[in-house]
Amino acid sequence: MDTISKQNLGVSAYHWLKRDIIRGAFTPGEKLLMSGLKERYGLGIGPLREALSQLVAESLVVAISQRGYRVAPMSLSELADLYDARAQLEGLMLELAIQRGGDDWEADILAKAHTLAKVTEVNSPEELLEVWDARHKAFHTAIVAGCNSPHLLKVRESLFDQVERYRHLWLRETVFAAEALERKRQEHAALVEVILSRDTPRASRMMREHLMTPVPIITEVMKRRGLA
Repeated sequence: MDTISKQNLGVSAYHWLKRDIIRGAFTPGEKLLMSGLKERYGLGIGPLREALSQLVAESLVVAISQRGYRVAPMSLSELADLYDARAQLEGLMLELAIQRGGDDWEADILAKAHTLAKVTEVNSPEELLEVWDARHKAFHTAIVAGCNSPHLLKVRESLFDQVERYRHLWLRETVFAAEALERKRQEHAALVEVILSRDTPRASRMMREHLMTPVPIITEVMKRRGLA
């Protein structure tokens, strides 16, 4: 097998395994047996080890000395810390974006907000989750992109990866409830208005509060599922 094919297998293994961990196909603390992974994904040990090593670096998998790998545990303390760190960073990046962003930045926020508010017809609940989540991420990324700092954006992406497992618990509770979705739509509209008025202190405060709203919901879900 050539080098490119091996790289593609490694990338595929990483994306498939990461997606399954985020979506709860593997439970926190569960041992990831190589035999089971080979059967599930139809891949050899090489690509799977490569994927597992990358997920260890992203704190989604824990390497056990001489004994393989486990899915990283979840906890209420980690939930609180991750969301607080994300909210603080996003607030800072928004402040910088308001200082540095121009007309193109404003136009992109408006476009992404419009697309998010108009989730088109979908064929299934899972598709609704996929479409809304993708548009929601694009909306928030457009807001902070105005900070014009590749390094801050990279740190944000890393933090987002770590929070994703917790966030997915919130997403499933929210996207399938019309009332919760409408509440989010109103929050997003209010955020856009304040951001475009360039009211930095208020916009930053609103963003931090907005990003912390999932924490009580996730806490309740974790307790209900025995994850906390």
